[in-house]
Amino acid sequence: MSEILQEVELCFPRLLNVSCKKPHRPHFEVILSYIVLSFIALLIAALNLLVIISISHFRQLHTPTNLLLLSLAVSDCFVGLLVFFQISLIGGCWFFGDLMCVLYCVLDYIITSASVGTMVLISADRYVAICDPLHYSTKVTVSRVTVCICLCWICSVLYNALMMTDSLKHPGRYNSFAGECVFVINYAAGIADVILSFIGPVTVIIVLYLRVFVVAVSQARAMRSHVAAVTLQGSEKVTAQKSEMKAAKTLGVVVVVFLICLCPYFCVALTGQDTMLSASSAAFVITLFYFNSCLNPLIYALFYPWFRKSIKLIVTLKILQTDSCEANIL
Repeated sequence: MSEILQEVELCFPRLLNVSCKKPHRPHFEVILSYIVLSFIALLIAALNLLVIISISHFRQLHTPTNLLLLSLAVSDCFVGLLVFFQISLIGGCWFFGDLMCVLYCVLDYIITSASVGTMVLISADRYVAICDPLHYSTKVTVSRVTVCICLCWICSVLYNALMMTDSLKHPGRYNSFAGECVFVINYAAGIADVILSFIGPVTVIIVLYLRVFVVAVSQARAMRSHVAAVTLQGSEKVTAQKSEMKAAKTLGVVVVVFLICLCPYFCVALTGQDTMLSASSAAFVITLFYFNSCLNPLIYALFYPWFRKSIKLIVTLKILQTDSCEANIL
Protein backbone atom coordinates (compact mmCIF):
# COMPACT_ATOMS: atom_id res chain seq x y z
CA MET A 1 0.00 0.00 0.00
CA SER A 2 1.58 3.21 -1.16
CA GLU A 3 1.25 6.54 0.58
CA ILE A 4 1.07 9.78 -1.29
CA LEU A 5 3.24 12.30 0.49
CA GLN A 6 2.39 15.92 0.01
CA GLU A 7 5.35 18.21 -0.13
CA VAL A 8 5.12 20.86 2.56
CA GLU A 9 6.35 24.31 1.59
CA LEU A 10 8.38 26.07 4.25
CA CYS A 11 9.06 29.78 4.61
CA PHE A 12 12.74 29.01 5.19
CA PRO A 13 13.55 25.63 3.57
CA ARG A 14 17.04 25.57 5.10
CA LEU A 15 15.54 25.72 8.60
CA LEU A 16 13.57 22.48 8.48
CA ASN A 17 12.90 22.19 12.20
CA VAL A 18 12.15 25.83 13.04
CA SER A 19 10.57 27.27 9.88
CA CYS A 20 6.84 27.88 9.74
CA LYS A 21 4.80 26.32 6.95
CA LYS A 22 3.17 28.23 4.13
CA PRO A 23 -0.62 27.91 4.21
CA HIS A 24 -2.23 25.97 1.38
CA ARG A 25 -4.19 28.55 -0.61
CA PRO A 26 -5.40 28.46 -4.22
CA HIS A 27 -2.96 30.14 -6.58
CA PHE A 28 -5.73 32.33 -8.03
CA GLU A 29 -6.69 33.58 -4.55
CA VAL A 30 -3.09 34.51 -3.75
CA ILE A 31 -2.62 36.39 -7.04
CA LEU A 32 -5.93 38.21 -6.58
CA SER A 33 -4.94 39.23 -3.04
CA TYR A 34 -1.61 40.60 -4.31
CA ILE A 35 -3.36 42.63 -7.02
CA VAL A 36 -6.09 44.04 -4.75
CA LEU A 37 -3.78 45.04 -1.90
CA SER A 38 -1.17 46.47 -4.30
CA PHE A 39 -3.86 48.57 -5.96
CA ILE A 40 -5.14 49.77 -2.57
CA ALA A 41 -1.60 50.65 -1.41
CA LEU A 42 -0.88 52.69 -4.55
CA LEU A 43 -4.29 54.38 -4.41
CA ILE A 44 -3.83 55.30 -0.74
CA ALA A 45 -0.38 56.78 -1.39
CA ALA A 46 -1.35 58.71 -4.54
CA LEU A 47 -4.63 60.20 -3.28
CA ASN A 48 -3.35 61.20 0.14
CA LEU A 49 -0.19 62.71 -1.31
CA LEU A 50 -2.46 64.94 -3.39
CA VAL A 51 -4.20 66.07 -0.20
CA ILE A 52 -0.88 66.66 1.60
CA ILE A 53 0.63 68.62 -1.30
CA SER A 54 -2.55 70.67 -1.81
CA ILE A 55 -2.94 71.80 1.79
CA SER A 56 0.79 72.26 2.37
CA HIS A 57 1.45 74.22 -0.83
CA PHE A 58 -1.46 76.62 -1.27
CA ARG A 59 -1.64 79.38 1.34
CA GLN A 60 -5.39 79.81 0.99
CA LEU A 61 -5.81 76.29 2.33
CA HIS A 62 -3.87 76.95 5.53
CA THR A 63 -6.98 76.94 7.72
CA PRO A 64 -7.57 75.12 11.03
CA THR A 65 -10.02 72.65 9.46
CA ASN A 66 -7.68 71.87 6.57
CA LEU A 67 -4.79 71.27 8.98
CA LEU A 68 -6.89 68.55 10.56
CA LEU A 69 -7.48 67.05 7.11
CA LEU A 70 -3.71 67.23 6.56
CA SER A 71 -3.10 65.25 9.75
CA LEU A 72 -5.64 62.66 8.62
CA ALA A 73 -3.96 62.42 5.20
CA VAL A 74 -0.55 61.86 6.84
CA SER A 75 -1.91 59.00 8.94
CA ASP A 76 -3.58 57.54 5.84
CA CYS A 77 -0.27 57.67 3.98
CA PHE A 78 1.30 55.60 6.74
CA VAL A 79 -1.54 53.13 6.24
CA GLY A 80 -0.22 52.67 2.71
CA LEU A 81 3.06 51.53 4.26
CA LEU A 82 1.18 49.06 6.44
CA VAL A 83 -0.56 47.66 3.37
CA PHE A 84 2.87 47.04 1.86
CA PHE A 85 3.77 44.86 4.85
CA GLN A 86 0.35 43.21 4.68
CA ILE A 87 1.11 42.25 1.07
CA SER A 88 4.21 40.42 2.27
CA LEU A 89 2.04 38.36 4.63
CA ILE A 90 -0.22 37.06 1.85
CA GLY A 91 2.08 34.12 1.31
CA GLY A 92 1.97 33.34 5.03
CA CYS A 93 5.60 34.24 5.71
CA TRP A 94 7.29 37.21 7.39
CA PHE A 95 10.75 37.88 5.97
CA PHE A 96 11.63 41.16 7.73
CA GLY A 97 12.73 39.87 11.13
CA ASP A 98 11.33 40.05 14.64
CA LEU A 99 12.13 43.74 15.25
CA MET A 100 10.34 44.87 12.08
CA CYS A 101 7.38 42.69 13.07
CA VAL A 102 7.03 44.55 16.37
CA LEU A 103 7.54 47.94 14.71
CA TYR A 104 4.90 47.06 12.11
CA CYS A 105 2.36 46.19 14.82
CA VAL A 106 3.23 49.26 16.93
CA LEU A 107 2.94 51.53 13.87
CA ASP A 108 -0.48 50.02 13.15
CA TYR A 109 -1.69 50.90 16.65
CA ILE A 110 -0.15 54.40 16.56
CA ILE A 111 -1.74 55.26 13.21
CA THR A 112 -5.14 53.98 14.34
CA SER A 113 -4.97 55.99 17.58
CA ALA A 114 -3.84 59.13 15.75
CA SER A 115 -6.61 58.76 13.15
CA VAL A 116 -9.29 58.36 15.82
CA GLY A 117 -7.84 61.32 17.75
CA THR A 118 -7.89 63.45 14.60
CA MET A 119 -11.54 62.52 14.04
CA VAL A 120 -12.33 63.75 17.56
CA LEU A 121 -10.57 67.04 16.77
CA ILE A 122 -12.52 67.36 13.50
CA SER A 123 -15.78 66.81 15.38
CA ALA A 124 -14.78 69.41 17.99
CA ASP A 125 -13.84 71.85 15.21
CA ARG A 126 -17.25 71.50 13.55
CA TYR A 127 -18.99 71.71 16.93
CA VAL A 128 -17.44 75.12 17.67
CA ALA A 129 -17.96 76.34 14.07
CA ILE A 130 -21.67 75.51 14.07
CA CYS A 131 -22.66 75.89 17.72
CA ASP A 132 -20.52 78.94 18.57
CA PRO A 133 -19.78 80.65 15.22
CA LEU A 134 -19.21 84.12 16.72
CA HIS A 135 -16.21 82.93 18.73
CA TYR A 136 -14.92 80.33 16.25
CA SER A 137 -12.16 82.52 14.78
CA THR A 138 -10.82 83.38 18.24
CA LYS A 139 -11.19 79.93 19.80
CA VAL A 140 -9.98 77.86 16.84
CA THR A 141 -6.76 79.26 15.38
CA VAL A 142 -4.07 77.71 13.19
CA SER A 143 -1.55 77.75 16.05
CA ARG A 144 -3.95 76.08 18.51
CA VAL A 145 -4.97 73.42 16.01
CA THR A 146 -1.29 72.75 15.22
CA VAL A 147 -0.58 72.24 18.93
CA CYS A 148 -3.59 69.91 19.26
CA ILE A 149 -2.48 67.84 16.26
CA CYS A 150 1.07 67.53 17.62
CA LEU A 151 -0.25 66.50 21.04
CA CYS A 152 -2.53 63.94 19.37
CA TRP A 153 0.39 62.30 17.58
CA ILE A 154 2.75 62.52 20.56
CA CYS A 155 0.16 60.98 22.89
CA SER A 156 -0.53 58.21 20.36
CA VAL A 157 3.17 57.36 20.15
CA LEU A 158 3.76 57.48 23.91
CA TYR A 159 0.57 55.60 24.81
CA ASN A 160 1.16 52.73 22.39
CA ALA A 161 4.89 52.54 23.11
CA LEU A 162 4.09 52.29 26.83
CA MET A 163 1.40 49.66 26.27
CA MET A 164 3.77 47.56 24.14
CA THR A 165 7.00 48.07 26.10
CA ASP A 166 7.34 44.36 26.79
CA SER A 167 7.08 43.42 23.11
CA LEU A 168 9.54 46.16 22.13
CA LYS A 169 12.05 44.88 24.68
CA HIS A 170 11.65 41.25 23.60
CA PRO A 171 10.74 41.15 19.90
CA GLY A 172 9.71 37.76 18.60
CA ARG A 173 9.04 36.25 22.01
CA TYR A 174 5.64 34.95 20.85
CA ASN A 175 6.90 33.49 17.56
CA SER A 176 6.99 29.69 17.63
CA PHE A 177 8.74 29.36 14.27
CA ALA A 178 10.92 31.42 11.95
CA GLY A 179 8.84 33.35 9.45
CA GLU A 180 6.04 34.19 11.86
CA CYS A 181 4.91 37.63 12.96
CA VAL A 182 2.90 37.11 16.13
CA PHE A 183 1.97 40.03 18.34
CA VAL A 184 0.13 39.44 21.60
CA ILE A 185 -1.49 41.87 24.04
CA ASN A 186 -3.06 40.52 27.19
CA TYR A 187 -6.85 40.58 27.34
CA ALA A 188 -7.12 43.29 30.00
CA ALA A 189 -4.79 45.64 28.10
CA GLY A 190 -6.66 44.89 24.88
CA ILE A 191 -10.03 45.77 26.41
CA ALA A 192 -8.58 48.96 27.93
CA ASP A 193 -7.12 49.89 24.54
CA VAL A 194 -10.44 49.36 22.75
CA ILE A 195 -12.19 51.55 25.34
CA LEU A 196 -9.58 54.33 25.23
CA SER A 197 -8.87 54.19 21.50
CA PHE A 198 -12.33 53.46 20.16
CA ILE A 199 -15.38 53.39 22.45
CA GLY A 200 -14.51 56.60 24.32
CA PRO A 201 -13.52 58.68 21.25
CA VAL A 202 -16.42 57.34 19.18
CA THR A 203 -18.86 58.31 21.94
CA VAL A 204 -17.43 61.84 21.95
CA ILE A 205 -17.63 62.02 18.13
CA ILE A 206 -21.26 60.86 18.03
CA VAL A 207 -22.35 63.23 20.81
CA LEU A 208 -20.63 66.23 19.19
CA TYR A 209 -22.01 65.51 15.72
CA LEU A 210 -25.53 64.92 17.00
CA ARG A 211 -25.34 68.36 18.58
CA VAL A 212 -23.87 69.81 15.37
CA PHE A 213 -26.68 68.50 13.17
CA VAL A 214 -29.41 69.58 15.59
CA VAL A 215 -28.02 73.12 15.55
CA ALA A 216 -27.40 72.98 11.79
CA VAL A 217 -31.02 72.04 11.10
CA SER A 218 -32.32 74.86 13.29
CA GLN A 219 -29.97 77.34 11.61
CA ALA A 220 -31.06 76.18 8.15
CA ARG A 221 -34.70 76.75 9.06
CA ALA A 222 -33.90 80.19 10.47
CA MET A 223 -32.01 81.16 7.30
CA ARG A 224 -34.84 80.04 5.05
CA SER A 225 -37.42 82.01 7.04
CA HIS A 226 -35.36 85.23 7.07
CA VAL A 227 -33.60 85.03 3.71
CA ALA A 228 -35.88 87.62 2.10
CA ALA A 229 -35.27 90.19 4.83
CA VAL A 230 -31.50 90.10 5.17
CA THR A 231 -29.28 93.07 4.42
CA LEU A 232 -26.04 92.86 2.49
CA GLN A 233 -24.16 92.32 5.72
CA GLY A 234 -26.68 89.74 6.76
CA SER A 235 -26.38 87.89 3.44
CA GLU A 236 -22.64 87.62 3.93
CA LYS A 237 -23.31 86.13 7.35
CA VAL A 238 -25.78 83.69 5.82
CA THR A 239 -23.22 82.72 3.16
CA ALA A 240 -20.64 82.09 5.85
CA GLN A 241 -23.09 79.95 7.81
CA LYS A 242 -23.94 77.94 4.69
CA SER A 243 -20.24 77.38 4.07
CA GLU A 244 -19.68 76.14 7.62
CA MET A 245 -22.71 73.83 7.42
CA LYS A 246 -21.53 72.43 4.08
CA ALA A 247 -18.15 71.71 5.67
CA ALA A 248 -19.92 70.07 8.61
CA LYS A 249 -21.92 67.82 6.26
CA THR A 250 -18.83 66.88 4.26
CA LEU A 251 -16.78 66.09 7.34
CA GLY A 252 -19.80 64.29 8.75
CA VAL A 253 -19.63 61.95 5.75
CA VAL A 254 -15.90 61.44 6.44
CA VAL A 255 -16.62 60.59 10.08
CA VAL A 256 -19.48 58.18 9.24
CA VAL A 257 -17.39 56.37 6.60
CA PHE A 258 -14.50 56.19 9.07
CA LEU A 259 -16.71 54.59 11.72
CA ILE A 260 -18.25 52.13 9.25
CA CYS A 261 -14.82 50.96 8.08
CA LEU A 262 -13.29 50.68 11.56
CA CYS A 263 -16.23 49.26 13.52
CA PRO A 264 -15.81 45.65 12.28
CA TYR A 265 -12.09 45.76 13.13
CA PHE A 266 -12.67 47.01 16.67
CA CYS A 267 -15.70 44.79 17.25
CA VAL A 268 -13.55 41.76 16.54
CA ALA A 269 -10.87 43.10 18.88
CA LEU A 270 -13.46 43.82 21.58
CA THR A 271 -15.10 40.40 21.46
CA GLY A 272 -11.76 38.60 21.15
CA GLN A 273 -13.20 36.35 18.44
CA ASP A 274 -10.46 36.99 15.88
CA THR A 275 -9.46 33.32 15.94
CA MET A 276 -13.05 32.34 15.10
CA LEU A 277 -13.09 34.29 11.84
CA SER A 278 -12.71 32.49 8.55
CA ALA A 279 -9.87 33.53 6.27
CA SER A 280 -12.25 35.38 3.95
CA SER A 281 -13.94 37.22 6.85
CA ALA A 282 -10.62 38.26 8.33
CA ALA A 283 -9.46 39.46 4.90
CA PHE A 284 -12.65 41.50 4.50
CA VAL A 285 -12.25 43.18 7.92
CA ILE A 286 -8.61 44.08 7.27
CA THR A 287 -9.25 45.26 3.70
CA LEU A 288 -12.17 47.44 4.86
CA PHE A 289 -9.95 48.89 7.59
CA TYR A 290 -7.24 49.82 5.07
CA PHE A 291 -9.63 50.88 2.29
CA ASN A 292 -10.97 53.72 4.45
CA SER A 293 -7.66 55.53 3.93
CA CYS A 294 -8.28 56.04 0.22
CA LEU A 295 -11.94 57.01 0.63
CA ASN A 296 -11.31 60.35 2.35
CA PRO A 297 -9.62 62.02 -0.68
CA LEU A 298 -12.45 60.73 -2.89
CA ILE A 299 -14.95 62.40 -0.54
CA TYR A 300 -12.96 65.66 -0.72
CA ALA A 301 -12.92 65.47 -4.53
CA LEU A 302 -16.68 64.94 -4.53
CA PHE A 303 -17.57 67.78 -2.15
CA TYR A 304 -14.67 70.28 -2.21
CA PRO A 305 -14.12 72.38 -5.40
CA TRP A 306 -10.77 73.58 -4.00
CA PHE A 307 -9.45 70.03 -3.98
CA ARG A 308 -10.42 69.47 -7.61
CA LYS A 309 -8.72 72.75 -8.59
CA SER A 310 -5.56 71.90 -6.68
CA ILE A 311 -5.41 68.46 -8.31
CA LYS A 312 -5.47 70.08 -11.75
CA LEU A 313 -2.63 72.42 -10.77
CA ILE A 314 -0.59 69.55 -9.33
CA VAL A 315 -1.13 67.14 -12.23
CA THR A 316 -0.32 69.83 -14.81
CA LEU A 317 2.81 70.76 -12.77
CA LYS A 318 1.66 74.38 -12.46
CA ILE A 319 2.60 74.28 -8.80
CA LEU A 320 6.23 74.46 -9.96
CA GLN A 321 5.65 77.98 -11.24
CA THR A 322 6.79 81.00 -9.24
CA ASP A 323 4.27 82.15 -6.62
CA SER A 324 1.97 79.23 -7.39
CA CYS A 325 1.36 78.91 -3.67
CA GLU A 326 -0.57 82.21 -3.87
CA ALA A 327 -2.97 80.86 -6.49
CA ASN A 328 -6.69 81.46 -6.00
CA ILE A 329 -8.01 78.02 -5.02
CA LEU A 330 -11.19 78.91 -3.14
